[in-house]
Amino acid sequence: MPAKKASAQPPQSLAGKVAIVTGASRGIGLAIAEALAASGCNLGITARHADALRQAAKKLQSHDVAVLEKPCDVGDPKAVDDFFRAVKEQFGKVNILINNAGMAHPLADIEKLSWETWQQVIQANLSGLFLVTRAALPLMGAGGTIVNNLSVAARQVFQGMSAYCASKFGALGFTETLREEVRERGIRVVALIPGAVSTDIWQQFWPEAPRDRMVPPATIAEAVLHAISVPEGTVISELMIGPVAGTL
Repeated sequence: MPAKKASAQPPQSLAGKVAIVTGASRGIGLAIAEALAASGCNLGITARHADALRQAAKKLQSHDVAVLEKPCDVGDPKAVDDFFRAVKEQFGKVNILINNAGMAHPLADIEKLSWETWQQVIQANLSGLFLVTRAALPLMGAGGTIVNNLSVAARQVFQGMSAYCASKFGALGFTETLREEVRERGIRVVALIPGAVSTDIWQQFWPEAPRDRMVPPATIAEAVLHAISVPEGTVISELMIGPVAGTL
């Protein structure tokens, strides 16, 4: 008799789990939050702008899940601590952390890049990643997953984007260090490295970019949902999706 094929393990159910998504009011963050809500996850969402965050929360609540919304600048230690205090009070735990919040900057060569812009980008994209992760870890246990949205700029440089690239290269180093530190706790860490995604970020440095040739946020969300839903013990360290801007 022929040998039986090993049956694939069923995906991990996300119903009733608690997911935190930063930068959740639009773009990739909102798309991921919608995918998680549709899978039954309760959500803690944050972004800097209260009105946009409120609209996102209303959209997510249509999936009949609990949604905690609280504006937060991820680069502000007090704001991050206040947000996770609210998360602990409402949910008591975190199963999934999506570190998505970040910012870019208009194209500028290094000698013309202002100190203020450099600080803002590093604070949001790198220090914010550290602050949010540090606050979430005490609420996470075995079986948890952390997904850090890094960008292809974590591996490839682009002229005029020194602050953005530096922040993302640093974020990749942070992500790989984090993976080693929490491995024995049973927490998975995934580096999300998308190429060109059709979001509003392009308005800052390439308004005429061909959006129709880019990956839609929903496709990124689908890949992230798959990475989170795979059975415990499955190793997915990186998700690389979409074209590099120079190939559009």
